Amino acid sequence: MHTQVSLTSIGQLIDGTHENPSSVLGPHPVDYLGEKAVAVRTFLPHAKTAWIIDRQSGLRRPMQRLHPAGFFEAICHGEVDAKPQADQDVARGKASTSRYRIQITDKTGEIIDMQDPYAAPSIFSDLDRHLIGEGRHHRLYERLGAQPRIVDDANGVNFSVWAPNAKCVQVVGDFNDWDGRQHNAKPIEHLGIWELYIPDAKVGDKYKYRILNLNDEWVDKSDPLGFAAELPPLTASIVSDLQTYQWDDSDWLAKRRDSDPRHTPMNIYEVHLGSWQKGPGRTHGWLDYRDLAKRLVDYCHRMHFTHVELMPITEHPFTGSWGYQTVGYFAPTSRHGSPEDFMFFVDYMHQHGLGVIVDWVPAHFPKDTHGLAKFDGSALYEHADARQGEHPDWGTLIFNYGRNEVRNFLIANALFWLDKYHIDGLRVDAVASMLYLDYSREHDEWIPNRHGGRENLEAIEFLREFNDAVQEKYPGVVTAAEESTAWPGVSRPTKDGGLGFTCKWNMGWMNDTLDYFHKEPVHRSHHQNDLTFSLIYAFTENFMLPLSHDEVVHGKGAMLSQMPGDLWQKFANLRLLYSYMWTHPGKKLLFMGGEFGQWNEWNHDDGPQWELLDFENHRGIQQLVADLNRLVVENPALHQLDFSEEGFEWIDCLNARDSIIVYLRKGLDGTPPLLVCANMTPVVRYDYEVGVPCSGFWKEIFNSDSTTYGGTNLGNFPGRETTGRGHHARPDSILVNLPPLATTIFRLET
Repeated sequence: MHTQVSLTSIGQLIDGTHENPSSVLGPHPVDYLGEKAVAVRTFLPHAKTAWIIDRQSGLRRPMQRLHPAGFFEAICHGEVDAKPQADQDVARGKASTSRYRIQITDKTGEIIDMQDPYAAPSIFSDLDRHLIGEGRHHRLYERLGAQPRIVDDANGVNFSVWAPNAKCVQVVGDFNDWDGRQHNAKPIEHLGIWELYIPDAKVGDKYKYRILNLNDEWVDKSDPLGFAAELPPLTASIVSDLQTYQWDDSDWLAKRRDSDPRHTPMNIYEVHLGSWQKGPGRTHGWLDYRDLAKRLVDYCHRMHFTHVELMPITEHPFTGSWGYQTVGYFAPTSRHGSPEDFMFFVDYMHQHGLGVIVDWVPAHFPKDTHGLAKFDGSALYEHADARQGEHPDWGTLIFNYGRNEVRNFLIANALFWLDKYHIDGLRVDAVASMLYLDYSREHDEWIPNRHGGRENLEAIEFLREFNDAVQEKYPGVVTAAEESTAWPGVSRPTKDGGLGFTCKWNMGWMNDTLDYFHKEPVHRSHHQNDLTFSLIYAFTENFMLPLSHDEVVHGKGAMLSQMPGDLWQKFANLRLLYSYMWTHPGKKLLFMGGEFGQWNEWNHDDGPQWELLDFENHRGIQQLVADLNRLVVENPALHQLDFSEEGFEWIDCLNARDSIIVYLRKGLDGTPPLLVCANMTPVVRYDYEVGVPCSGFWKEIFNSDSTTYGGTNLGNFPGRETTGRGHHARPDSILVNLPPLATTIFRLET
């Protein structure tokens, strides 16, 4: 036996447990019979014979089988370059790739040419290693995971995964019949990353990492940076090439880059892709991304929505989690197609003038064994202590934001969706649960921070770093926080001590408003404060007004069914709620089904009750929402100064007895103001005097009581001239009819 490798090492290679296979396999310099040579070793359990073939000369040298399980070696003199002692040398360009290939005859007699996986240079440069070590490699997704790669003019795939406490990592998949013994990954010193280039792997192959963990257990894990996955309940990752799609949205991206979303219209349609519409004959009725794109564009154009917000489209094993229990953070769910299909979805939206926001879930992840949980046998992505690492409400695990690699994983993931998929915004789920260590915990169920407080200092720094990275690299992209507490400065710049979000969901407005509208009109006079309180704090943050999926699930009922009164009053109250919401300062979000007043609360298996559009009342609600969206787009007063007190002015907020509120919405100088009058009772108010800031003709541009929407058509068409008489501390006034349970909007005509 020529080899200098111990029988113990050979045995570990054969059973797939060698902790550093590249120290044995591949080309290695040796002294042979007093001369310098190169020993090329390979483990090929399915090979009967093997040869080394010089790429330039074509010289064939037989390899000697040193173990019947398939361990081969050849001693070469000059025709093969030795592999350098460290992958770092290769990354620096100090060594070329291999000058040889391997040829085998397998057990069926077929002759196969292949590259040597252990001769390929590392994909990680010195800069990569430095940035990963710091936890600031924002393009981590171009190194970790399955990266299609060309080595020695041949296509293959580079696999790499972070598993610092693993004893051994194998890459298993279609390319090796799920036998990982011949594809033991190489550890990269000091980074905790395992890497292997596999020349036989290709795009479309399914794969996993087979990890020998701290507990000496073999566990198959999906790739944390996998770009695609099998259709659940199957769990393998799929090799994907994200570079081949040809985008056609450069005009949209340029416009987005040069605009400020705070001053532009945002009418957001929140959608669960799996249930928005169904297709007969498809798996669970799921439509593909391409079909969904075309249908959504047509619908959103008709409804004048400016953006769609997708409930999480990242891969998740349990459909009933709606995507909020994510396993594949870098993979659009295969329920609707491939990564290229989702690229088409976004591209098509952009080409037709619609923005795409996605829900992003960096707060927690599920315990599924193929996912991130106990990834290498240790609490790697999560905290080891359940008081920090487990979410008591959702049965999920909480990310350890204090760990550089975890922060890097999450921030790179956010940037990945903006880079590779051109996403226009990230709505960050459950921010409140990230900010507070005692969130939903009893006094003895949490660990204070280093100052003895309840704030999660590491999560705060993570959120600031995330927002800074997004705004630096992708100006014009929106980040929105679902944050339900009074945490100060959520949407203020990090340089001013804020968290840096573009905007924050106004959960206080949502709760107060729904509480008010749930009450019978006869009782509303005692609760005027529920409507007016939001304007006390409306400009302390950049607020988004959400009537989201959370408000129509878990026994709450649909928006329409939550309204009080008889059938007519329910519809009138819903029209009143929407028109009040659309004229209140803040960007707007409405969950699917609410735009036409469905009766049933949302069910992810069934989706909206589209059949209700056969009825006039429901078509009326739908038309009202479309017209409100159009008003926001066409009238600067309803979007330019959403986040500034200069964009709002009370005319009358004190008439609690009659449950009437009157206010102005204003844009930048030179744009006409809008006067909004809302009557929260079914009592008609004729010739109701309203103070106005300017004399002239105030045109009625909207009336939620119009017969178009299912109302009584009591209004003020075409508008009202000022009386010349001051009122409400304003220099002039108009006399208006206030329809029952309705909002009327007037615009000053010059």
